[in-house]
Amino acid sequence: MLSKEELLKWLEVYQDPILGLSCKKNLKSLELSEAKARLAFELGYPSKVFADHLAEQLKHAFPDIEFTFQINTKIQAHAVQPSVKAVPGIKNIIAVASGKGGVGKSTTSVNLALALQKEGARVGLLDADIYGPNQPQMLGVNIKPEITMEKKFIPVEAHGLQTMSIGYLIDASQATIWRGPMVSGALTQLINDTVWDDLDYLIVDLPPGTGDIQLTLSQKIPVSGAVIVTTPQDVAVADARKALAMFKKVSVPVLGLVENMSYFECAHCDDKTYIFGQGGAEKLATEFNVPLLGEMPLLPKVREQLDQGKPPVVSDPESNAAKLYQTIALKVAAQLSLRPRNYASKFPKIIIEE
Repeated sequence: MLSKEELLKWLEVYQDPILGLSCKKNLKSLELSEAKARLAFELGYPSKVFADHLAEQLKHAFPDIEFTFQINTKIQAHAVQPSVKAVPGIKNIIAVASGKGGVGKSTTSVNLALALQKEGARVGLLDADIYGPNQPQMLGVNIKPEITMEKKFIPVEAHGLQTMSIGYLIDASQATIWRGPMVSGALTQLINDTVWDDLDYLIVDLPPGTGDIQLTLSQKIPVSGAVIVTTPQDVAVADARKALAMFKKVSVPVLGLVENMSYFECAHCDDKTYIFGQGGAEKLATEFNVPLLGEMPLLPKVREQLDQGKPPVVSDPESNAAKLYQTIALKVAAQLSLRPRNYASKFPKIIIEE
């Protein structure tokens, strides 16, 4: 007969399929009677794959025991930069950045947001690229947001996401000819003057580079973590290195790197061609000691789907691309769950009365 001690010892060795860490610390209760066991876990990130993987491994290790599971998700607000106030309605803000344009940062942002939502989280998406807002087209939605009596924006719903973009407010054919202070002001207004509704994560799609918007975000907006997108190409990796260095300097933790356009896979022979080089993001991840979250191939179908406002995570969920984005999203949320919690909102207000 299986003993409680034997099962606990096995759980200590068993590794979380996303983080690769012992899952024993997530165990909340264990009931064992004869040939039946009931386990309850609490995770700090949304994961539907956890229970399936654990069940498969337990069945292989203890084939004579009938296991049942209860998996609870408790997403906490995590630490942000010092002296930056939280935004009402948002637990965690995750910035998606790149050193240079054209590396697939916006594509990563929208699919990352949708993948987190698919795992059960409440997710928003902010298009912070004031000069070139692409999210309305990628989401297939372009309507003006409603305004509350308090002159606040109500997020535009797209595929279940709460979204906001300057693209909803200006004519798509008009160029945004603004100086830096105006752009920074627009970003803070889009975040602070939108009525976000109880979000676990707000994904912020930043413009490329390390300019005014990135500095405004790091100095005035509470960011829990950042994801850097690059291609394997040396020039892209060099610019991604600058983005990593910037976030490190402003005390924003980098949750990991995503390498886009890693290779092209022939549809007829399955051969891989490394058009933009190979291993660039992996070397950068090693250099800065951050996780490599995933390597996305160059897929013409993904481009077609986003041009039509149909991101693959929702329009083609069984595709290889959708599954890769799902894995990347899980790794992002899991990495964030390891960060210290933000207790600032828990502190009581002190009122001195005479």
